[in-house]
Amino acid sequence: MSELFSEVDEELRREQLKKLWDRYSLHIIALIVLVVAGVGGWRAYQYFENQKAEAAGKAFEAAVALTDPAQAQAAFDKIASGNAQGYSTLARLHAAAEAAKQDSQKGIAAFDTIANDGKAEAPIREIARLRAAGLMLDTAPYADIEKRLSDDASGTHTFRHSARELLALSAWRAKNNDAARKWLDMIGEDPQSPATLRRRAEALLALLPPAAKS
Repeated sequence: MSELFSEVDEELRREQLKKLWDRYSLHIIALIVLVVAGVGGWRAYQYFENQKAEAAGKAFEAAVALTDPAQAQAAFDKIASGNAQGYSTLARLHAAAEAAKQDSQKGIAAFDTIANDGKAEAPIREIARLRAAGLMLDTAPYADIEKRLSDDASGTHTFRHSARELLALSAWRAKNNDAARKWLDMIGEDPQSPATLRRRAEALLALLPPAAKS
């Protein structure tokens, strides 16, 4: 008798499954097709992205080998416009550097464009600000350099050490000894300051007149 009940129960389950399949089979098939298409599309996207990155890598190597700044800048600009992962932003920085070799003002403008790009990562924007400030160091007033780099020189910013050194140099050139000493002291007091930078800071500090006693 129990076997009979089991057979009846099994038959009922089959009947229920058949009804469910008849009702929802198109939906199930459509879902399977969508999943397969999604996986295939993702793999195709990865393939084409890898191909684009590989092509950009070869183009980047070729651009680095160019000795003419104008040609190099054009090559890097082309790579940057391709938005290849890992190369586009780096190419923008190189293009700005090549522009600076031809005209410092164009280089500053190119680095400023990167620095003001809200989509760029924070360390990249810091690098751009540093490169622009470096190009301005011999001609710009200390106040301009301070406005550009004071935030980057504070806290735990990635390139705070380099920002402090540029600020100290700018202040020293402007004969603003108090400001120069402030930035040099920050380099010396930061335990994470690189040893080479610390030595340069000590050398510049030795050139300053003794601090006025209060």
